[in-house]
Amino acid sequence: MITYITLLRGINVGGHKKVPMAELRELLTNSGLEHVKTYIQSGNVIFQSSTNDAKVLEKEIKKLISDQFGFEVPVIIKTQQELKTIYSNCPFSEDKKVDSYFVMLSEIPDQQLVEEASQKVYPNDIYVILNDCIYLYCEKGYGQSKFNLNFFEKKLNVNATARNYKTIVKLLSLSDI
Repeated sequence: MITYITLLRGINVGGHKKVPMAELRELLTNSGLEHVKTYIQSGNVIFQSSTNDAKVLEKEIKKLISDQFGFEVPVIIKTQQELKTIYSNCPFSEDKKVDSYFVMLSEIPDQQLVEEASQKVYPNDIYVILNDCIYLYCEKGYGQSKFNLNFFEKKLNVNATARNYKTIVKLLSLSDI
């Protein structure tokens, strides 16, 4: 069995795209996924599956959510090992790392797009695009950052969803099933 961490984008934000976690756990368990757990209301799901293709699972979960809740949401799945690697590869010093955001990408973007996107800079924001993650440190906080997920999605031609350091640490802890 492979342990996966699923990251849903844009659910339960401001009363839009409501997905009750108990209902989501039941839906995914009934679809054949095992040891399904959720963490907070923002769309973090940990489960195990014998399927070894995360892209297949992403499509299945996206369809299940669309059929059950009536709307589509971007779904990004990482294996436990992939998330550990993303966490370990954070290029920031420990004091910045604990205040940083990990922007998971649906795939590794084209290098030319990475180079073009990397030209954009703002004071107080530092980011590094490495493989399928953008490490983002916002000196004044994420809410004050000039960057947003839409900028990165458009520039890199990928789907993206962000989690803070504490959430990544918790997801790694919970994925030790």
